[in-house]
Amino acid sequence: MLQRIQGRNRWKSIFKPWEETDPWLFLTCIGLTIFGGIMIRSVEINQGLIDWWRHWVTGAVGLFLAIIISRCRYDVLIQWKWPIYIIINLSLIAVRFIGTTGLGAQRWINIGGFYLQPSEFAKVGMIVTLAALLHDKTVPTVRDMLRMLAIVAVPWGLIFAEPNLGTSLVFGAITMGMFYWGNVNPGWLILLFSPLISVLLNNLSTPIWVAWIVVAGIIAWRSLPWPWLGTFAAVLVNVVSGQVGHFFWGVLKDYQKMRLTGFLNPEKDPLGSGYHLIQSRIAIGAGELKGRGLFQGTQTQLNFIPEQHTDFIFSAIGEELGFIGCICVLLAFWVICFRLVTIAQTANDNFGSLLAIGVLSMLIFQVFVNIGMNIGLAPVTGIPLPFLSYGNASLLSNFLALGLVESVANQRQRKKRWN
Repeated sequence: MLQRIQGRNRWKSIFKPWEETDPWLFLTCIGLTIFGGIMIRSVEINQGLIDWWRHWVTGAVGLFLAIIISRCRYDVLIQWKWPIYIIINLSLIAVRFIGTTGLGAQRWINIGGFYLQPSEFAKVGMIVTLAALLHDKTVPTVRDMLRMLAIVAVPWGLIFAEPNLGTSLVFGAITMGMFYWGNVNPGWLILLFSPLISVLLNNLSTPIWVAWIVVAGIIAWRSLPWPWLGTFAAVLVNVVSGQVGHFFWGVLKDYQKMRLTGFLNPEKDPLGSGYHLIQSRIAIGAGELKGRGLFQGTQTQLNFIPEQHTDFIFSAIGEELGFIGCICVLLAFWVICFRLVTIAQTANDNFGSLLAIGVLSMLIFQVFVNIGMNIGLAPVTGIPLPFLSYGNASLLSNFLALGLVESVANQRQRKKRWN
């Protein structure tokens, strides 16, 4: 009996440093990673590739790092915000000089056969930097917001220039989510988006565009500290944005233009920009309720969908596991989002809470856009499905983010814990 009690105490002492971590969050991410390897194996079973095995190995390394990070104190990162910010910018600049090119973009650095994608790790670094800048500001001012936007603009511009439209959009989602949680005036966030809305509406309908300019002016009048100047600036920016939208459209690469417009009418170019979308919808529709069975999907096994192991892994799930499989994946992501919100609400400080919300914004945006483009409701932007799509850098960055959030959870006061 004494030996049994000692054995129990020994195991408790081993796991004590992690006793406050969120097990549901850990287990769900691990489960999705294992499931992602299985689906990648299904996609590549007739091609003789071993990406599924690499996916699991990378996931194991990422999990090991996440466990270590979850044991560390996350609040020390406040003092390291500028070194982290400098490192992510230097890595993005390095891509311009020593990076390798693939699929029309220069995004990777080859280090001993491992292709490192700095933009993926820049997302986590930007979450840390923004959280450190926002955590001590009870009510951020317009000057605070503009300063932080200028800080975000540097890595965002470097990523957009690679070109990497998908990751640059993720940066925007992270920034907006953390601004909202950091008590930035919601009206200011709407005004930040208003130029983009003006660009879109000016191409659709001039009367609607004019009405939107009036709405933006009203929002500026009611939310900005200098009503007259703010309203004039908001109206001017929206007018100019609507007129110069064609210029910014010209900045995009041809394949980016086709990706942005192809989802509206993929049948217009069924063998070009619309091919991925058409084949993905056929695969998901063919799965019906229960799916064709693992390793049995015709679209998947006959390789009708290019890049299916990365951007279009959800189409393989839909075809082979059907509607039930898709719902299970969505429920898993719902659990992840729920636990992240729980950790944000129960964190010991604003910095930890903002870290959790930054990771939530990053993941939920990627999930919505990736699944949206698989079912034809969003343009093809090259955004992977977290933990499921193949991509070493993406998977590692997700686990690093998971480790940060688990560190926040692990250091919560026991009385604040909410299950």
